[in-house]
Amino acid sequence: MQLKRVVITGLGALTPLGNNVADYWAGLLAGKSGAGPITLFDASKYKTRFACEVKGFDPSLYLDRKEARKLDRFSQLAIAACEEAVNDANLLTDKPDPDRVGVIWGSGIGGLRTFLDEVMDYAKGDGVPRFNPFFIPKMIADIAAGHISMRYGYRGPNFCTVSACASSTNAIIDAFTYLRMGKADIILCGGSEAAVNEAGIGGFGAMHALSQRNDDPTTASRPFDLDRDGFVLGEGSGCLILEELEHALKRGAKIYAEVAGGGMSADAYHLTATHPEGLGAFNVMRNALEDAEMQPSDIDYINVHGTSTPVGDPSETKAIGKLFGEDAYRLNISSTKSMTGHLLGAAGAIEAIATVLAVQNDVVPPTINHFTDDPAFDPKLNFTFNTPQKRVVDAALCNTFGFGGHNASVIVKKYKP
Repeated sequence: MQLKRVVITGLGALTPLGNNVADYWAGLLAGKSGAGPITLFDASKYKTRFACEVKGFDPSLYLDRKEARKLDRFSQLAIAACEEAVNDANLLTDKPDPDRVGVIWGSGIGGLRTFLDEVMDYAKGDGVPRFNPFFIPKMIADIAAGHISMRYGYRGPNFCTVSACASSTNAIIDAFTYLRMGKADIILCGGSEAAVNEAGIGGFGAMHALSQRNDDPTTASRPFDLDRDGFVLGEGSGCLILEELEHALKRGAKIYAEVAGGGMSADAYHLTATHPEGLGAFNVMRNALEDAEMQPSDIDYINVHGTSTPVGDPSETKAIGKLFGEDAYRLNISSTKSMTGHLLGAAGAIEAIATVLAVQNDVVPPTINHFTDDPAFDPKLNFTFNTPQKRVVDAALCNTFGFGGHNASVIVKKYKP
């Protein structure tokens, strides 16, 4: 089979740095932190009392009040990002064949707010089972993909990928695979997450995964810094419109970049910790390069998983050093989680968008909040600390790793006819 080429023709983002792609990208280049005290619930009794929340989100801009009540926040965020991407790709005007347009969406947790509210209401009651009839359809992780397809009438491949923090990268890779095999013409892919609530903060806090830098939330996410003490939980959504190249050219679509390849692997090591030597990270990046038929020397930038945890950050850099060798010193590396926090299942989507924009604009967003060098990291690696760096970015790799040992990496490159 002659595999088809796949390009990116639309982007949409709802992030802690801004509620559209332009504001998100401007926030990244400005080195802005999206962290602040939690406003979505009373976190005063929690060890971690801050997060990277989406600010000023109004679901009524996208849904009428009655419809909005049927959707958990993670699905509302998904609709908002997709609306921007669909308009960006001009799909409402061009009106592609709906049977050839799919939706592949990722979420690591799904409707945690809904689940929490329903169970708490039941626990406060008299034992008689009274549940909202929309409890299950609001909570299940696949429902965002369903809502997106129903909103636009898209009847192509439709499902949800669930692989913890690798979920939306897996969604992008699946969309890429379906398109290059000719199973669809266009696929909306990405992911959304809304876990900044009592259970989300409490659960990750109980694992000692979260930073507790309550006195200074904006500097709490410190990937690769000696004093990093855990990640900052974030929420949001990102959507990428992937399209088969000839279909995109035929309708005169704007092309941001080309998807070159994707890789997947498993650590097969631990429930929550990455392999200390970066075995799974090494394999997933190698697999992505092989899929793209590229060499390490072809990559200019890596948007790393880089969560700001004591164990995870060193293992990823070990894998980069092992795979890229001397080429590792030519690379720019950055963790945009230093600004957005960790969006769990939506991380891959918004970080892929940042990677696409780095390729398009030839500028690498920074890793902010670097104060003290950690001897665990090779000092010759360029982590793009604190300020963005302009350079030619012909091709870039984006990494995401999830609890359970799930790893996914995607490569994007400049589109050349």
